[in-house]
Amino acid sequence: MMTLEPVLTPHGLLTLRQTAQAPALEPDQGLRLEKAFLRGSGHGLLWLGADEVATVLPPVLSYWRELGMRYMTALCALPSVGDGRTKPPVPIPADGELDTMAAAVPPMIGAEYLTTSVLANLWRGMDAAFDAELVQAKLSVQEFLKSRHPAWNLVGRVHFNLAENRKDEEAPFAFLATYTTRLSAEAKAQHLPLGKALQEYSGARNRQRLLSLLMPVQRAAESCPWLKTMVDAGDIFHPLRWSPQQALQFLKDVPALESAGVVVRMPASWRMNHPARPQVKATVGGNAPSQLGMDALLDFRMEVTLEGESLSKAEIKRLLAHSDGLTLIRGKWVEVDHERLHRTLEQFEAIERRAAADGLSFGEAMRLLAGAGIAGDKTAAPADIDWSQTVAGPWLAETLATLRHPDWLMRVDPGQHFQGTLRPYQQSGVQWLYLLTQLKLGACLADDMGLGKTIQVLSLLLVIKNEDMAIRKPCLLVAPASLLANWAAEISRFAPSLKTVVVHPSAAPSEKLNTYSADRCADVDLVITSYGFLTRTPWLETTSWRFVVLDEAQAIKNPGAKQTKSVKRLKAEMRIALTGTPIENRLGDLWSIFDFINPGLLGSSKEFSAFVKRLADRPHNPYGPLRQLVRPYILRRLKTDKSIIADLPDKTEVKTFCPLSRKQAALYQQAVAELAGHLEEVDGIKRRGIVLAFLMRLKQICNHPSQWLGDGAWNEEDSGKLVRLRDIAEVVAARQEKALIFTQSTAPLVAFLGSVFGRPGLVLHGETEVKKRKDLVRQFQEDEDVPFFVLSVKAGGTGLNLTAASHVIHFDRWWNPAVESQATDRAFRIGQTKNVLVHKFVCRGTVEEKIDHMIESKKQLAGDFLSGGADILLTEMKDEELLRLVTLDLGAAMKEGDE
Repeated sequence: MMTLEPVLTPHGLLTLRQTAQAPALEPDQGLRLEKAFLRGSGHGLLWLGADEVATVLPPVLSYWRELGMRYMTALCALPSVGDGRTKPPVPIPADGELDTMAAAVPPMIGAEYLTTSVLANLWRGMDAAFDAELVQAKLSVQEFLKSRHPAWNLVGRVHFNLAENRKDEEAPFAFLATYTTRLSAEAKAQHLPLGKALQEYSGARNRQRLLSLLMPVQRAAESCPWLKTMVDAGDIFHPLRWSPQQALQFLKDVPALESAGVVVRMPASWRMNHPARPQVKATVGGNAPSQLGMDALLDFRMEVTLEGESLSKAEIKRLLAHSDGLTLIRGKWVEVDHERLHRTLEQFEAIERRAAADGLSFGEAMRLLAGAGIAGDKTAAPADIDWSQTVAGPWLAETLATLRHPDWLMRVDPGQHFQGTLRPYQQSGVQWLYLLTQLKLGACLADDMGLGKTIQVLSLLLVIKNEDMAIRKPCLLVAPASLLANWAAEISRFAPSLKTVVVHPSAAPSEKLNTYSADRCADVDLVITSYGFLTRTPWLETTSWRFVVLDEAQAIKNPGAKQTKSVKRLKAEMRIALTGTPIENRLGDLWSIFDFINPGLLGSSKEFSAFVKRLADRPHNPYGPLRQLVRPYILRRLKTDKSIIADLPDKTEVKTFCPLSRKQAALYQQAVAELAGHLEEVDGIKRRGIVLAFLMRLKQICNHPSQWLGDGAWNEEDSGKLVRLRDIAEVVAARQEKALIFTQSTAPLVAFLGSVFGRPGLVLHGETEVKKRKDLVRQFQEDEDVPFFVLSVKAGGTGLNLTAASHVIHFDRWWNPAVESQATDRAFRIGQTKNVLVHKFVCRGTVEEKIDHMIESKKQLAGDFLSGGADILLTEMKDEELLRLVTLDLGAAMKEGDE
């Protein structure tokens, strides 16, 4: 069995990738698909639409097959397709159709990149692929299509037409079979009675054309007994009078007729080719609830409607008394399915009674609205969507509209204590978060890395602090230990007025940590801790918090993990999850995060799994109910959004603070002690050489102990930088973006990143042959399967054009701003169409952080002050100044063994 799944790249190319998580395909089927997609997206989609018509496919491949089949259907409708060996371009569907299809994309890698323009390009790719394969086949269009699948029969299309004939009380419907041979100037099909085909195609010469024309009818007759009787008797060639019961039978068999290739046409007054149906309509959330949150109780009202108009009790009674079939009500033909209508009425009446007695919770209302039968209660059972409709009342509709359009909301101001300026999309994000806090609902802020999730949360905390000056209730932030220093730095920079306590061994000695408690932190604005330390600090779990914020919330994707269970026991009025990965496309992560931010909305893990399995079996837009259910609580903006691109700087530089492991700290302190001993014994040129050697040693220890020891181990847990590199690389991989990594030790990072991305990258260092460098650059720029490029600054820091990258990572620093800028400009240069995010790794408490601070404080003089690099400058320092600079701040540098 082969495990293949479609992947949409950031450039809009659809590819197939083998993954362990993908549903298995039959070997022959998988090989066929893989071979087709290797020729390009257009060829792959064409194969799905033309050749895999009747095969069983997983939901994601079925979605793309539908696009291929739409193309084939449009091709069949072209007026000049027949015995020729060429065809005109197949018109691209209208934007409305493409919008609908883009919105219905199931969870898959790259779903966030799907737009109407991408679908249009894929359509053009199919058209080009068809033309290329037609030339290669050396067949006519008709012969070529027949060779792909018999369903694509272009000799002529048979139409079954149903019309109303109200003058005939006994038989108020008329049936006529027609066929088409050409299109009018207005691109309308020209119909002739099917009986005419017997005359047009008479004679032995045209016998094959007649058989081809009637083939869809023969196929349909195999599954429709009434049609077989008509064909055998020859009635198919004549107009017929039909009763309502005959019309209903025809109506029920429309899917079988269309799948056989017959075109079905209904009375013009019937919307969507279907008679009117009575619907049980429920309205939830007409008025604002008395309390807020997921348990808020909403009002519920039900009625029975016909095309939007309420039916009277007498009309409802008449419908229920009527036998199955078609009946006239208010001058309209109405379809009646007594059992389904009665069952739907009973279900909604039960909900109405329970809502009147106990109330309808916000979560239950949202599941009803989305048509998502997840939780185990009867209210959440999936309603019959053909016979029911649930809509939001005025209050709920307005609330959901503002959640989906946060820029509509009233501006909220973090006040003068916010040391910065929010960009418009960040302001919208703060407004969105604020609205959810007022509703006491959880939020998932899932903006792309580099769009400023941190400052949006800090702004929200300032807004709340300004509003609740009299009510001091602390908030809790839980983050990976490797990010605690980043948060402390960002708070110091943007929101220094927030009174913050970091409850973690990296920030305070154990004797001080033991003194912290809920009472002591009562007047604190924000308490910060790590996932790992949370599990060992009981008072954090038992304290009632204003907010709980999770950074890198994918850390709780494993429901059975100890830290996940600990996080979900936290008590809070409102919960916020921050993540840069597209959780809507990873259903396991989605459930676990929602189980934290809005517990119960997606049911239990078991209920959610069963629900997702049912969704996968739906024929059209299978994951639509799930997307509609979670959409109000997820705000995700991409750097590729036009509105965001216009508002972003071309290059964003961020400091990535990394802790030291215990092994790194011990080796670092040992090196400082040895340096102090040597400084007492040497001077002059020898002293300068010793200082430079020890600075290099300290740099290597900050990178990884193995770089200094040369033991070849390179264990991830031994380096805070490697842990942080994995965090960033996983997000880059999830976004299918590309990264440049500059380092003085390339080989270990190439192997490490290959394991994170699941695909090999490229490497360029001083020993790379000059003639090979051009090929490496071309491969990185053109091959979308190459996710990263590891370069040494000396070999790759100048002269190369690597604009395919949208991330630049300085794993170790050269302490020379000019050299770093030159390296960064490999990606940030003319030809770059993306925004570049630059990550500069800095180990807290070490010489790296102190020199970084020195560079920042003298940045305006950096060109002269550090023209030779900070390491040269350090050799000129006095002994006591130098030792003060390199001495380790153990409290700032250390991290816990687990997070």
